[in-house]
Amino acid sequence: MNEKDDELIVWSARLVCGIKIIDEQHKGLIDLVNDMIRNATGNNVHEHEYFHKIVHDAVIYMRTHFATEEKIMLLTKFPGFAEHKKEHDNFILAIAEDIKDYEAEKKYTLSSFSRLVKDWLLSHISFFDSLYFEHLKLMVRTSNMGIIA
Repeated sequence: MNEKDDELIVWSARLVCGIKIIDEQHKGLIDLVNDMIRNATGNNVHEHEYFHKIVHDAVIYMRTHFATEEKIMLLTKFPGFAEHKKEHDNFILAIAEDIKDYEAEKKYTLSSFSRLVKDWLLSHISFFDSLYFEHLKLMVRTSNMGIIA
């Protein structure tokens, strides 16, 4: 076992929402963060090459995931939609700035950048996402919507 293994996110019951598409997308985001952590080798050349290969696809994946969540929230009339969408929008704006800083070697190493994304993702799932998970579970129980896995 290497020391990076302690930093990896392990999929667990506390992250499961029960909505198949959201759980699968969250697993994909976790895989992405774990891959960034594994590639934080301290070798700047390797890290920058890796970062340039994955960053565009990672942002597209995040936007796709956020759009999926937002569609579900709108369909179920989740009362916290505006605040949740604002969190998504703010993260995308912040991450765009962080990407520029990383590429300009101003602020981040790959290790610190991946830690930032990891911390945001885990706190977002455990707080913001959990609010709409509960709303959705209630909706499914009362309407038999069938989106829960």
